[in-house]
Amino acid sequence: MSRALFAAWLLAAPLGVAGPFDQAFDNLYNFDFAGAHAVLDEYIAKHPQEPLPYAMRGSAYLFRELDRLGILEGEFFVDDKRIIDKKKLKPDPDIRARFLTAVDSARSRAQTVLDGNPNDRDALFAMCITQGIATDYMALVERRQVASLIPMRQSNNYAQQLLRIDPHYYDAYLTTGLSEYLVGSLPFFIRWFIHFDNVSGSKQKGVDILLTVARQGHYLKPFAKILLSIAYLRDKDPRRTRDLLAELSRQYPYNPLFRKELDKVEAQLGALAN
Repeated sequence: MSRALFAAWLLAAPLGVAGPFDQAFDNLYNFDFAGAHAVLDEYIAKHPQEPLPYAMRGSAYLFRELDRLGILEGEFFVDDKRIIDKKKLKPDPDIRARFLTAVDSARSRAQTVLDGNPNDRDALFAMCITQGIATDYMALVERRQVASLIPMRQSNNYAQQLLRIDPHYYDAYLTTGLSEYLVGSLPFFIRWFIHFDNVSGSKQKGVDILLTVARQGHYLKPFAKILLSIAYLRDKDPRRTRDLLAELSRQYPYNPLFRKELDKVEAQLGALAN
């Protein structure tokens, strides 16, 4: 897959016009999971050996499950007790199986490409996404936060390698920025035992990097805005959260979660004004 297709993740405008990956992500951000799968299934049928569409397929399964379980709501990410709560969730076994198959398919195809060319940009990016969604599933659905640090570190390693090759591959900065923020949020005794390449564990640096992706990213530009809205909400800055959610709501009007979270933040700001 060419770098041009990767760039589609980073546009400020809706992604539904440039190509199949743009359309798939546009559907994903609008929570039209069936539509995203339809686009990806058609593409994979014609290009079965490319890793990136399988990583995107896994992303669609992941976000469908996170939405079903109510994990994507703002209160979940603001309340640390809910994040680390070991209360057993009930993952959909069919979605879990499909998700793991997509992850394995993406990894194996990306590794085949990297065995021939360790600096292949698209394969490295596919690995960033694949290890990232594996991290999210383990941490948020299976509640295995400590174990999820392994794929998280691997995702960061692939992103760092990609950025050494091409510092302008802005979507890869989402992985490094998120790593900075999350490592900076970890308790000291955990940070003592782990090491992430080129990650200092600064939450503010993580936010600054995510701001770069929100301005210059392509496929992951909207996702950077989602992560920033959560970070601002955690930092008790609802006004900046409101601005980002308002922008996302306009860009993806069929995603009910953006509108729902925007209404909550506006109600919070209204209460503060009274």
